[in-house]
Amino acid sequence: MFRRARLEREGNTVSDHARIKGHTVTRTVHIEASRASVWKALTDPDEMVKWFGDGVGFAALEPGATGSIDWDDYGSFPIEITEVVPDDSFGFRWSGIPAEQLDEYSTHVRFTIADAGTGTDVTVIESGFDTLPGGTRYRRDRLEQNREGWDVELDELAILLERATD
Repeated sequence: MFRRARLEREGNTVSDHARIKGHTVTRTVHIEASRASVWKALTDPDEMVKWFGDGVGFAALEPGATGSIDWDDYGSFPIEITEVVPDDSFGFRWSGIPAEQLDEYSTHVRFTIADAGTGTDVTVIESGFDTLPGGTRYRRDRLEQNREGWDVELDELAILLERATD
C-alpha cells in the first residue's frame, strides 16, 4: 500500500487497478517495451528484484523448480514454478504468507504476455483463494491484499521497462 502511494505521488501510476472476480485477482498492463524484455523481467531473478521483491531466487527456470521471493519488510515467500512457455507464459505457486515451504496457504500466479501495438500487454491472474483455510473473511482479506500488491508490482514493472527504453 505504501509503495503504491509513493508511485502515485511521483505521478507514476500506469494503468487501471487489478480487479477481483470471484476468487481470482486479474490485472493487465500495457508496457511500451519488447516482448523479449518483458519476458526477461518476468523470469530472470536478477531482473525480477528490480520490480518484484528484494530478493528472488529459484533453482532453474522449469516446472517443478523451487525457490523464494523475499521482501525485506514482509519476509520470505516460497515458490514452485508450474509453467514456462518462453515469450508467452510463466506460472508459479507461492505462499501467501511468509513461510519455510509451500503449504495450504499457497495460491497460483500466472503471467501471460502478448504483442500489442508497439509494446507488450502483460496479464497476471492469481487464483486459488477459494481453497485457502481460514474462512470467507480471511480469503477476502487475502484477495484484497494481493489485488493491491499487483497494482504496485505491475506499475513498478512498467516503469522499469519503459524507463529502460527511453
